[in-house]
Amino acid sequence: MVDKPIDLITMGRVSMDLFAQNIGAPFEDVTGFDTSVGGSPVNIAIGTSRLGLKTAAFTAVGQDRVGDFVLRYLQNEGVITDFIQRKPDSHTGLALVAIQPPNNFPLVFYRDNPSDIHLTIDDAEMLPIAESKAFQLSGTALSRGTSRDSAIFLADQCKRLGVKTFLDLDLRPDQWTHPHSFRLNIKTILNQMEVVIGTEEEFFALLAEDPTPVLQGQALGANQINELDEMIHSILTSAQYPDAVVLKRGPRGASIFSKTNDVTDAAGFPVEVLNTVGAGDAFASGLIYGYIKGWDWYHCSRMGNACGALVVTRHGCSKAMPYEQESLEFIEKHGGF
Repeated sequence: MVDKPIDLITMGRVSMDLFAQNIGAPFEDVTGFDTSVGGSPVNIAIGTSRLGLKTAAFTAVGQDRVGDFVLRYLQNEGVITDFIQRKPDSHTGLALVAIQPPNNFPLVFYRDNPSDIHLTIDDAEMLPIAESKAFQLSGTALSRGTSRDSAIFLADQCKRLGVKTFLDLDLRPDQWTHPHSFRLNIKTILNQMEVVIGTEEEFFALLAEDPTPVLQGQALGANQINELDEMIHSILTSAQYPDAVVLKRGPRGASIFSKTNDVTDAAGFPVEVLNTVGAGDAFASGLIYGYIKGWDWYHCSRMGNACGALVVTRHGCSKAMPYEQESLEFIEKHGGF
């Protein structure tokens, strides 16, 4: 890969996160919270920074104390904050999470008028895209506001300049105006993305004729998962779709589908789950780290699985992101790549 001063730029939502200190307590019984910063693309910025990449975040915060907190937090994590905008007449996003292991993590968003949806093309033009090796976009950036235009503009710029593009579907149903808005907007940008990352539920919501069950929180059945694999193979034969699809399968690991119809499966790691929030962002961090290092898809996804596995054993989200050496040691301890 051509040497450039910035390894990765991430774009999309950001929030101040409050994680319940009372592990196992129902949301209404929580008595205290720990502070951190979240939002999928910002988690990935922190995750890749901890892994040793030079990463910049492109998002926006309000002209408020919460925005000050977010900027200081990211700077302390080594994330480049030079391109984070301050937007008047809006507020920095907020998210609250309760922790009820092993599979219940109630999450409440406060994003009535979040600053990050007000990113503009003028803001995007200030980004040093040509000086970056890769660009990662969160699907939620397309959900509303002027950030949709800036996302499409940057995707086009990346394609023109030969910058590797990653799209994390990042489906948050309550951030879209209609159940069909997610797939209609995401499909407008797929031909400009080289790698698309998502869970089985997210890809089903994107590709199925009727995504309503997933958008209502229902788990996929075995037949639907089998149908999903077939749908992914089908779209990869089209020139209008990305070069690779990275399908996150939770504890079962990940599968990477390529244009050549090859499928690379990478097993997950057996761990005891404390908190699954942030696992997918940790996975993406490890995957992109491996790509920047020039690894093949198997090694990239194995690194992603390791980062995700470490995060689910810990309290918090961005605070739980692993560092490079501990991730590599974790893989070695579990049989290596």
